[in-house]
Amino acid sequence: MNTTELEATVRAMTARGKGLLAADESSGTIKKRFDSIGLESTETNRRDYRQMLFTTDGLEQAISGVILYDETLRQSTDDGRTLAGILQAKGIVPGIKVDKGTIAMAPGSAEKLTEGFDGLARRYEEYYQLGARFAKWRAVYSISDHLPSTRNMLLNAQGLARYAAITQQSGLVPIVEPEVLMDGAHTIERCEEVTTAVLNAVFAALAAEGVALELMVLKPNMVISGKECAVQASAQQVAAATVRCFSRTVPAAVPGIMFLSGGQGDAEATANLDAINRLSAHHPWTFSFSYGRALQAPSLKAWGGKKDNIAAGQKALQKRALLNGAACRGEYEAKLEQAA
Repeated sequence: MNTTELEATVRAMTARGKGLLAADESSGTIKKRFDSIGLESTETNRRDYRQMLFTTDGLEQAISGVILYDETLRQSTDDGRTLAGILQAKGIVPGIKVDKGTIAMAPGSAEKLTEGFDGLARRYEEYYQLGARFAKWRAVYSISDHLPSTRNMLLNAQGLARYAAITQQSGLVPIVEPEVLMDGAHTIERCEEVTTAVLNAVFAALAAEGVALELMVLKPNMVISGKECAVQASAQQVAAATVRCFSRTVPAAVPGIMFLSGGQGDAEATANLDAINRLSAHHPWTFSFSYGRALQAPSLKAWGGKKDNIAAGQKALQKRALLNGAACRGEYEAKLEQAA
């Protein structure tokens, strides 16, 4: 394990005022996104969309890294530049999603486990040659009055920890992503209870696997009300519960906590991140973002699959990236949403 290179990658990823763009949608997910604008999900259209995102002027001002899908890491532009190379030229670190999605924990179970260990170390050899310097693995937890089960938390934690150990041994920085889903009518208090239990299980498993905490990044959910909860918590309530939960569960050695948006609206995800940073100036981690839809949705809509709209799509992405960069510094204001 080359700790010097891993340390440099972590420093770049967690640079203050910057976050990650998650552009690692699976084939099924990107098809749904393209369906929303009436665009066929072909390899060329997917390439053109990602090329539009990655060539945005000034993207590096607020984006430190991009999570790629296997297909995207292998794609090149018409002039022969790889998409990963375009990012590297901007000083943006390319990364790769390596899990293979989820399966039911048992027949008929609502709980999920993540697949993807087969050949993982061998895949990393190729991914490194293609330019990837970090990886991502996601575990999901359903939440209700009785879920997640203790067994589900244990098995998912062990999976995340084993993945993280293999990733570091292969010379890449692991993003550890335990996502307590927003789906449901649960309160913010129930989300805090579950997120606390999940993170305690994850860090116990990481310790058991000997993962170097200072050479990883955590990508968790915020502590937030369920989508169908009758009372939605304010940004200040989300910040208080999130900071309290992470102060109790995440070791100080972890350099960066880069939140997923998890179905939040674009402005909502930015406002909540800003509130967290305004409350957490004295905590040891960088609180930042690793957003997919909450960064891309306005850009996808503005682009609409048309070459004539590339500049409009890029402008929309740049705006959301810069607003989230401001939120990382606790400098976001709602009025900035209306600014040109």
